Amino acid sequence: MFRQVPVLPVVVPLAAVVLAVLLRVLRRRDRWGAPRVAVAVALSVYAAGVVANTVFPVYLDKPRADVPWSEYLVLDPSTGYEVTDAVTNVLVFVPLGALLALVLTRPSWPRVVAAVTAASLTIEVTQYVTAHLLGGGHVADVHDLLFDVAGGALGLGLLLLAARVPGLAGFVDRFRWQRVEVPAH
Repeated sequence: MFRQVPVLPVVVPLAAVVLAVLLRVLRRRDRWGAPRVAVAVALSVYAAGVVANTVFPVYLDKPRADVPWSEYLVLDPSTGYEVTDAVTNVLVFVPLGALLALVLTRPSWPRVVAAVTAASLTIEVTQYVTAHLLGGGHVADVHDLLFDVAGGALGLGLLLLAARVPGLAGFVDRFRWQRVEVPAH
């Protein structure tokens, strides 16, 4: 049996650090309030969950096969990819697109998509490095990146759609970290 890096001692402090940073940002922006704190908590738990499910397992003593780095990397988007994996990646990144749209100072399609892309790329690079150096259980795959970004964009689109629904617009605005300009009548 191989010894694994335990997940909880890594992701719980990660969530705590992310939460502390987000709460500090809220204080600095003078936007403190229960709905926005809830967004900070959700984003912290989300980050910890994604790391737990995309980076782990990481092994301390798993013998590595002497294989080239390319064995842990899929860069050709024309290779086969399971539909269930695609749907899962989209669904997992929908919350990130919506949460980033709430947190960013000036959210826009390019900013949110860039942030989601950076998050997904960070995960894929981490998977690549841990797979080769630490016997991690994942392969870096361009398909994951593409479907993660699609999920983030979908999350942003759903949030923007909800913000246009008259009964939901005010509700969504209570969770936004940026100040929303209300036109004078």
